[in-house]
Amino acid sequence: MDSLSSFLSYLRIERNASVHTKEAYGRDIRQFLGFLAESLQKPLDQLDEQDLEQTPSITLRMWLHALLEQGLKKTTIARKASSLKSFFAYLQKRDYIDRNPTEALLLPKKEKRLPVVISDEEMAQCLDALNDLPGDSFEAMQERAILEVLYSTGMRLSELIGLNIADFNVQQRQVKVLGKGNKERVLPLGGKAQLALNDMLRARGQKGWSSTPLDPLFVTIKGARVYPRMIQRLVKDYLDRVSEATKKSPHVIRHSFATRMLDRGADIRIIKEFLGHASLSATQIYTHTSVEHLKSIHAKAHPRGGSKVNANPQESSENDLSKVPVNPSSIHAGH
Repeated sequence: MDSLSSFLSYLRIERNASVHTKEAYGRDIRQFLGFLAESLQKPLDQLDEQDLEQTPSITLRMWLHALLEQGLKKTTIARKASSLKSFFAYLQKRDYIDRNPTEALLLPKKEKRLPVVISDEEMAQCLDALNDLPGDSFEAMQERAILEVLYSTGMRLSELIGLNIADFNVQQRQVKVLGKGNKERVLPLGGKAQLALNDMLRARGQKGWSSTPLDPLFVTIKGARVYPRMIQRLVKDYLDRVSEATKKSPHVIRHSFATRMLDRGADIRIIKEFLGHASLSATQIYTHTSVEHLKSIHAKAHPRGGSKVNANPQESSENDLSKVPVNPSSIHAGH
């Protein structure tokens, strides 16, 4: 279907969507087209835009119900429905169809899930483990730099991969990233991240590899730009050593960065700018994580914070809030 190809090209070129996002949209939409073709008792390759425009609302609801019966999570179903709504909106805007049958389609209410984060201690252990790597190895220096930059800036995996050497400003100790929707933002680098990058680039020069401004900042052993699976494996390998978290990925480091910043007193609007969120609502999930963290501290540290009544007043008095290692004034200064 030409309109689907046109939509996917639009996502990649005009919306600067990642390859992963484009593929996810394509899968979601093709899944619905298969369902629609079956309901119309028509071969999939014979579907046209007129079939799409005349899609009955009952067919849309039956599709969502079928996804639910497959055992898919509400968040996954909501994403698929959102993909379909975006596709139909594009078709209407580009005059492929006059009527958009998905306008009245209600998205399933998403389940609220707190982001997985790595604790301060675990993240420190992870970064300290980098010191055990052979110091004169370029590969080791790059691994150190990648992890330090991820935790120092909270940038997305796609943003890290897209960095060029020109994006790293040594004098200003900052890095320029290209985020979603082709939006640029400049992020400050922590001291350790800057040192790790300087060491990595010095070692790269000694290998005689090209280091022009437009060359990738992070490269494979063959000098090509790093790719998502490579970075995901690297992060998981190091986090596996220190954490029992259910997820271990670059995005978990991003969650951890935002949560630590909030825990230490950073304004949520500043965190929004760091993360490159289009709206504050996307950043507010971290306030829930931070509240849960504070509840945990309160339950452990306050004499009346636990769920059980302590019958020993002397024992309760030993729980002193001053022993809680929280310093709101230190905002992510170390990395």
